[in-house]
Amino acid sequence: MSAAPQKLSFIEKAGYSCGDAAANFVFMTMVLFQLNFYTDVFGLSASAAAAILLWPRLWDAFFDPLMGILADRTNTRWGKFRPWVLWTSIPWAVVMVLAYTTPHGWSMAMMVAWAGITNMILMTLYSMNNMPYSALGGVMTGDLNERTKLNSYRFVSVNIAQFIVGGFTLPLVAKFAQGHDRQHGWQVTMMLWAAVCLVCFAITFLTTKERIKPVVAKQSSPKEDFADLIKNRPWLTLFLFTLFNFAMLTYRGGASYNLYHHWADKAAMFDFVAKLGLTTPDPATGTGLLETLGYIVHGTRDNLAVSNVADVYNSIVNMAGFATTIVVIILSAGLSARFGKKSVICVGFLLAALNAFAYTLLSPTSTIGMLLLAVVGSLVYAPTIAVAWAMYADAADYSEWQVGRRFTGIVFATIGFALKSGLALGSAAFLWGMAGFWSYQTTAPDAPNAITGYFVSNSVGVGILFLGGALAIATCRLNKKLTLQMADELAERRRKAGLAPA
Repeated sequence: MSAAPQKLSFIEKAGYSCGDAAANFVFMTMVLFQLNFYTDVFGLSASAAAAILLWPRLWDAFFDPLMGILADRTNTRWGKFRPWVLWTSIPWAVVMVLAYTTPHGWSMAMMVAWAGITNMILMTLYSMNNMPYSALGGVMTGDLNERTKLNSYRFVSVNIAQFIVGGFTLPLVAKFAQGHDRQHGWQVTMMLWAAVCLVCFAITFLTTKERIKPVVAKQSSPKEDFADLIKNRPWLTLFLFTLFNFAMLTYRGGASYNLYHHWADKAAMFDFVAKLGLTTPDPATGTGLLETLGYIVHGTRDNLAVSNVADVYNSIVNMAGFATTIVVIILSAGLSARFGKKSVICVGFLLAALNAFAYTLLSPTSTIGMLLLAVVGSLVYAPTIAVAWAMYADAADYSEWQVGRRFTGIVFATIGFALKSGLALGSAAFLWGMAGFWSYQTTAPDAPNAITGYFVSNSVGVGILFLGGALAIATCRLNKKLTLQMADELAERRRKAGLAPA
């Protein structure tokens, strides 16, 4: 049997990428809008919103390792990980809508319970779907460059989804809210996104195949898996890196939303979007892109209270950042092949930290400056995205290379634990920091202290989190030389065991 590395077809790589595109209709909505949905639309206090964002995600983080144990022990004719993408798709779509549905006529206690329960179930389904999905990418091929290419496809699709979510969620909410309210707008928008998720999950299931089999098929206990995992030092550093990375995403999501809506000058934003042709004094004659969705910035610079100028500017910044990411991420496979995954991530995070600190040089009227920094930030961060997920698969290889057993599911599940913990801690830390240091209250979001807090959080706070991620990855042992050595030795072991990829 040939030991040649398994090359993946375009259809399989593109089909695999659809699964994480679907996941990002939940993930990116959560990162960009969930915090403000709970405070501004659902009507919760900052402390209640922080608790609802924190505890379900922490529960989800603890559930991930259990899901990893279950996935590693799943055996079907479709494989270990692939079936979970299909099994969870319909419950995912239903709960996705419920989590953004606002009940009417309920007491505040019942509202808090509804938000907490639906968010917890959604996060659990996210784990049951996305953890096996992520592990699936580690067993489709053993070729290191193919893995990076696979993850490049994955994160191009992810950023297309993020482009759609970041650019069109708020316009669609406003469109569907016409004649109703924003609560109705959110519910209908999430119905649309849920339908997209169902289609994408089906495509992933139908187009992918699991190929990598462990050399040692002996069943181990969960205790043995965790004991061997602790010996995996690269996994430990990647765990810490993931905490910083995903805490940064939700922390930055909350900070940037409030930066554009409360710190940035609305008159300057109005002038900026007017130059793009997205404003009109008469909604009936509007022809701009966002106007076709019924999301019109109208009125004058002196009548900004009735306009959607902050939402439109926020959408423009999101779309520009994600468009940049889609283009740049295609280069990640070439960069990692030349310099190694570790170097690409470390340099990218250091540059992203400097970019975040550069926000301190801006004034509230610097609309072009904010847009340029968002684009530059995406430019330096984009190559790290696919490369990081390829490194997680390398960490699974390291365990097999080190102890002779492969447990891909538990590696990705514990990384998922770090991911969800980071998401929870990032959003909660932003709310707690705003309330504790800047006297933030949801009833007075434009208070002077709070506005200063948005600015400091979006610059210094985000920069510190990027620096933490850079320091963590710098200590990882998985450099280019070691990953190539592991790949060669594991391929030889599989060849001798008659388990070369088919």
